[in-house]
Order: sequence, then structure tokens, then C-alpha cells
Amino acid sequence: MAASRTFFKLFGFYRSLPQSCAVFKTSANPLQTLSQWSLPYACCSTVAPSSDLSVQYRHGRPVLALPLPSRQEKCLFHLRPMISTVSDFIHDIQREDPGISTASVLTTDGVRIASTTSLYTLLNKDFQLCINGVVYSVQAAPTESVPSEAVTSVTDMKDMVHMLHTALNLPKHHLIKERQLQQKLDILKQELMPLEQMKTHLVMRAEHRSSRALWTGLALLSVQGGALAWLTWWVYSWDIMEPVTYFITLSTSMGVYAYYVLTKQDYVYPDAKDRQFLHYFYKGVKKQKFSVERYNALKDELASVEDDLRRLRNPNRLQLPVEQPEPNSHAALP
Repeated sequence: MAASRTFFKLFGFYRSLPQSCAVFKTSANPLQTLSQWSLPYACCSTVAPSSDLSVQYRHGRPVLALPLPSRQEKCLFHLRPMISTVSDFIHDIQREDPGISTASVLTTDGVRIASTTSLYTLLNKDFQLCINGVVYSVQAAPTESVPSEAVTSVTDMKDMVHMLHTALNLPKHHLIKERQLQQKLDILKQELMPLEQMKTHLVMRAEHRSSRALWTGLALLSVQGGALAWLTWWVYSWDIMEPVTYFITLSTSMGVYAYYVLTKQDYVYPDAKDRQFLHYFYKGVKKQKFSVERYNALKDELASVEDDLRRLRNPNRLQLPVEQPEPNSHAALP
């Protein structure tokens, strides 16, 4: 609509131009006539008045005071050189003033700058900003005014942003994670409860039977000693019983050696007792159909969840590497 009105005004001006020229020729005072014949039309230009802008540093950050077309006022934009691009800068401008339909960044020679260019590269030299056809010349800030803390590596800036994000969102994340781990812990304990009861019953029964086997062995050795003494002093003489005791000792040695050959272990009483305990325990497992694999898997998962909860509730250790649980941290079945 504005373009149409301008066209009709110019068309009317050119139609009245011959008449005005005739009046100008026949007038006795041409200068007075020229002063009375004023043009009510303004000339347009793609360069805005006072189009020179400059980037300044305030509190260690670059800022740009940019006039907005719709509001007819300046707006202060805080730039982020390390993490923003030209596309982000243009998006911020259009979001601040919805009346901006076109916006682009050009070099001083009029060459368009890619939208993926970082603001850090853009702010190193002068550039032009074109908004709705109006070109603004932007002067870069002097090099000596850039503070040292503003020129950091991209890696340091990413680490700083990550630490800030962690500080802002970590408490909420802690609560959600702790609630999830607590629910998982309760579910695991409920699944383990019947297995723990069955395991306790099997352990007590195997312990009782292995202890009874030890007492039975002691009783047999006592009977053997008493029988040899009775045969030596009351029935036969020592000369007759000496070869018998020799062969009994040899048979015992052969039995111990056979135990080592079969088990690849020395015949030590604690180890022999544990072996007997496991024999009776797994015999009861098969009889009761107790799943040892599932029990061990649940115990491992329970230990892992408890370790995660312990580390989660201690903020001082959040940035330390994950500690591996000790092999004997939980009672897994062999």
C-alpha cells in the first residue's frame, strides 16, 4: 500500500511539472516562484540516518545498542561471542521486534556473512547490519578493551556452561534419581524376600548336616581307637595288632591322597567342612528348586542400587569416578 501511494504521488508530481515550468518561465521573479513551489515529497535511502553503531564492552560482555524499526527506539543486545552464531543474533533481533521481516549481516564490502559464523569471529572486525533494507555500519570494539577473561577457549566455555547447568538442575535431578532408585530398591527387596527365607532355611539345614557329619567322624575315630585298644590288650597282643594298625594308617594316607586327586585341594579340616556344607546345600537346592542364578543376579543388582544411592546422597563425591563394589560386599552364593 505504501508503495502504491508513493507511485501515485510521483505520478501526480510529473503531471504538474510542465505547468510549473511554464509558470516559472513567465514569472518576473523566478526565485520567489521557486521558493513558493515546494515539494511535499521526501527522498528515500537505504542508509538510515546516524547509521554508525559500535560494539562496547560492559561488565566484561560485548553489547550493541540497535535501533528497532517498529518501536523507533534503541534496544541493548548482550552478545555471547563464544556460544552464539550470526543466526542466533538475527533470531534474537527478530524476536525482539516482530516487525523486522528481513535481517542479514554483511561485511564492509557488502558481502553477506554466513549464518553459521560465530560472533567471536564477527566481532573481530567492522561489519554491516541490514534490517528491512536499512544498512547500519557497526564498528568493532577496540582490541585493548576486550578483557582477558572474555577470550577463553571453547572447551573452557563449554565446561563453564556445563557446570552452571549442573548447579541449576542438579537438586531436582537428585530428587528424581533418588526416588527412582528407592523404588527400584523396594522392588528388589520384595523379590528377594522369599528367596532369602528359602536360602536361610537351606543354609541352616546344610549347616546342621555338615556339623552332624563332623561329630559322626569323631565318633567313628573314637570307636576305632577303642576297638584297637581292646584287641591289643584284651584279645590279641601288640605283635599281632601292629601290622593291623600299620595298614589302617596306610589306608588313611591313601584316602587323603585320593581326596587331593579328586578335589585338587589339601585335606584341611575347615576346607573339608565347607565342601561338605556346599554338598548338602546344593542337594537341598535341587530338592527345593531354588534358583541360585536368579538369587545372585538380584543380589548384584541390589548392591549396585545401594551403592548408587550412597554416592547420590553424598554431594562431595559426585564428580569422582564410580567405585567398583568389592567382591565380598554382598553375600552371593558360590
